[in-house]
Amino acid sequence: MNIRQEAYHTVVKILKDKEYSDTLLHQKAKRIKESQENLALFYNLTKGIVKMHLKLDYIIQQFTDPRRYQSTDLKTRCLLYLGLYQIIFMNSIPEHAAVHETVQLAKTLMSPATADFVNAILRSYLREPAVNYPENIALRIAYEHSYPPELIRQWIDLWGAEETEYLALFFNENPELHLRVNTTATSQAKLIHYFSKRDVRLEPSSASPNLLTTKQGEEALDAVAFSEGYFSVQDTSAALIVELLSPQPEENILDLFAAPGGKCTYIAELMNNTGEVVAVDKIPNKMKLLKQAADRLQLTNIKQVVADSFTYGPVAPAYDRVLVDAPCSGWGVFGRKSDLRWQVHQNLPELLKLQEKALIHAANFVKPGGVLVYSTCTMNPAENELQVQKFLKQNGRYSLVNAAEYIPERFTAAGFLVTMPYKHNMDGAFAAKMVRSS
Repeated sequence: MNIRQEAYHTVVKILKDKEYSDTLLHQKAKRIKESQENLALFYNLTKGIVKMHLKLDYIIQQFTDPRRYQSTDLKTRCLLYLGLYQIIFMNSIPEHAAVHETVQLAKTLMSPATADFVNAILRSYLREPAVNYPENIALRIAYEHSYPPELIRQWIDLWGAEETEYLALFFNENPELHLRVNTTATSQAKLIHYFSKRDVRLEPSSASPNLLTTKQGEEALDAVAFSEGYFSVQDTSAALIVELLSPQPEENILDLFAAPGGKCTYIAELMNNTGEVVAVDKIPNKMKLLKQAADRLQLTNIKQVVADSFTYGPVAPAYDRVLVDAPCSGWGVFGRKSDLRWQVHQNLPELLKLQEKALIHAANFVKPGGVLVYSTCTMNPAENELQVQKFLKQNGRYSLVNAAEYIPERFTAAGFLVTMPYKHNMDGAFAAKMVRSS
C-alpha cells in the first residue's frame, strides 16, 4: 500500500465531493491500520492538505500562469498539493524525497507530461521559496493561513485583525488530545498514575477535575484503559457544556442532537449511571457510535431514540434538564475538522432558522423548575448570544442562569459559557443555561 497514493485519492474525493471527511477518513484509516502502514502519515497528509490547499494554491500560482492554472484539473492540483505540502510542512521528509515520490506518483496515475509539470513547479519553489502575500490584511491572512477570504473578513469585523490571525494560527496547529475521566470507573489521579507507568504524560486540566490533556495521543488511545472504558476522548469545551448542565443522580434528562454521544455519555457518568438520559438523533450510523461508547463505558442509563430532534415527541414538560446541542457553523472545531472551514457559508440564514426552531422545540420538554441548555461549537454571535436573547425575549417563563456559578469564570462572558480557542487552548464553544419558572 502506498500511503501517499491513499492520501492523494482521499484528498481528491474530499475536495471534489465537498462532503464532510470524517466517515471517509475512518474507513480508510481502518484499512491502513490493518495493513500496518503509517497511519499518522496518512492523517497528516490528508487533513493537512485539505486544511492548507488555498495557501498551496496561492503559492503554486507564483510559478505558473494564474489564468492557465485556474483551468488545471483537480487531480493535477492535488498532486501539486501533495508534493508542496510535504516540502513546506513536513520536516521529517527530505525535500528531494517529497519531489521524487510525487513525480513518480504523477507518472503512475496521470502521464509523463503531468509529471514534468509537477516536477517543474516543485523545483521552482525549492529554488525560490519566498512568497509575496497581498497587502490587504484580510486577503493576506486568508491566503497565508488558508481560509476563505469572506470568513476572514467576518472574523475581522467581529474581533479585529490581530485576534483573527491568532485564531487562524491556532486552528492550523495539531491540537493536544483531551481526555475525560470516566468517574464511574476511576479517578483523575489513578489514570495519571496508570499512564505514568507506561511513559505517557497526562496533564491535569485547570478547567475540571475530570479532564486531562496529553501530547501523546496515539499512545494514550492504544492503551487498554481506553478499550476498557476508563476514559473518553472529549474536548474540554464540550465537557464544560455538560458541567454547565449539571446533571444530578436519578434525574430524567433529554439530549437532543445527541450523536455521536460525547456529551451524552458524560451526562450519564455525572448521574452515576442512575436515572435516565434519553438520547435523540436521526442518523443511525452516528447512533451506533453512541451505543458503542456507552457499551465501552458500561453505561446503562442511556435510552437511544433514532428520530428527528426537530419533531421528536410526544411533547410534554417531563424532563428535569434538556440539552439542545444545535446544528451550527462549526467555527470552533476547525482545528479537528479539516474540511469544515470550506463549508461554513453554506446557507447561514437557513441554519439560523433551524437553531431557532430547535431551541423553541426543546423548551417544550422542560418541567417547571427545570433547566434548558442551548449549546453550539461556534463563536458566531448570530448563532449564540443573539439566538438566546431572542428566545428569552419571546419566552417569559425562562431566565438566564449565570454560567460562572457552575464553571470557572474565565470561560464565561455576560453569563454565558464562551470559549475562544487561542485563549483557552480548546475548541470554541458556546452555551446558555436557562431555568423555567412555571
